[in-house]
Amino acid sequence: MISLNQKEQEIAAKIKKLKDEAGTHSPSIFTVAEKIPELKIHVDACFLSNPYATELFFTYLKRDLVDSRKMRDVLEFYPSQNNVIAEILSECLNVNPKSIFIGNGAIEIIQAVIHNFTKNKIIVNIPTFSSYYEFVKDGIEILFNPLEKGENYRLNIEKYIQIVKKEKPDTIVIINPNNPDGGYVKYSDIKYLLANLTEVETVIIDESFIHFAYEDETYEMKSATELVKDYPNLIVIKSMSKDFGIAGVRAGYAVMDSKRVAYLLKNGFLWNSSGLAEYFFRLYVHDTFLKEYEKVRIKYIQETQLFFKELSTIPQIQLYPGLANFGLIELKDGSTSTDFVSKLLIGHGIYTRNCADKIGLEGQFVRIASRNKDENALIINSIKICFE
Repeated sequence: MISLNQKEQEIAAKIKKLKDEAGTHSPSIFTVAEKIPELKIHVDACFLSNPYATELFFTYLKRDLVDSRKMRDVLEFYPSQNNVIAEILSECLNVNPKSIFIGNGAIEIIQAVIHNFTKNKIIVNIPTFSSYYEFVKDGIEILFNPLEKGENYRLNIEKYIQIVKKEKPDTIVIINPNNPDGGYVKYSDIKYLLANLTEVETVIIDESFIHFAYEDETYEMKSATELVKDYPNLIVIKSMSKDFGIAGVRAGYAVMDSKRVAYLLKNGFLWNSSGLAEYFFRLYVHDTFLKEYEKVRIKYIQETQLFFKELSTIPQIQLYPGLANFGLIELKDGSTSTDFVSKLLIGHGIYTRNCADKIGLEGQFVRIASRNKDENALIINSIKICFE
């Protein structure tokens, strides 16, 4: 069982204070490094991003903006309006541009959708990303649907449909793959669910981690965006931070019925993207970039699954299998998640996500993000040392 010495306990108290101040989210690695300078952080396994995609993006950014000296234009002049960027994305997504809403990160979209389209009751599966219930306005009923530990926190589609029909919410939320457990709902099940819940006014499917999921050996991802044409109650939300490793750019989009997009644009979201976000979206639709990205996407998935395989061999933990770029582990030796996260950060410079504040998890849980091959090897070795 992991325990901390006196000095480690003092630093752990500082870590806990930062986490408490950050609420249900984790403080950024920059905040931790600034506030606790005695820590030497080597790996950020808390934030969920593809490091190979970050490198690819930076290569293009350096060539297109830095070396060409066009960065000044991106910073000095206003970016395009929301609907203009939607036009840029339209062909790539195979979606009518009037059905695309651009956000300053997915978090802005989540807030906009919940605030404007949830009216009476929302059903949220737990454990999950906390913003989907934290952003709900006062007076609106929140019904938590606990995912079963015995079912590896997977969504039981038939059971879920029956709950929704019984409770009659106007909004439901499915994160696919789910955060923090990586649970994935197959495309065929998504279609089945939508076909059986047409009476629900707003069905939110958050696909922020969809680029890490696959259903066969081709590693092809299957997005629900095309289903918006058939189901006007569907809203698909997509963060670009995770799969492209560009959280600092703040870029996201949603696909929804064109009337909803028009409503949002009339109510404060006409001009909400940065110049760098527009640059990314323009880059995102280029065939050359996408072909290179697809290579690093598959490489990262393969390395991530190998990382999970290694994690699952450590006897003191249980890994819950998933199809995202992070693993949810449960500590089985009596260690607390707080001590484990602190020990790993203080002694080895590896920053992970303590899930003690996650509603719906029963036990001691930690979420660990996959990084590059060398960093993953360091994480595995450091965890083993912690348990020695």
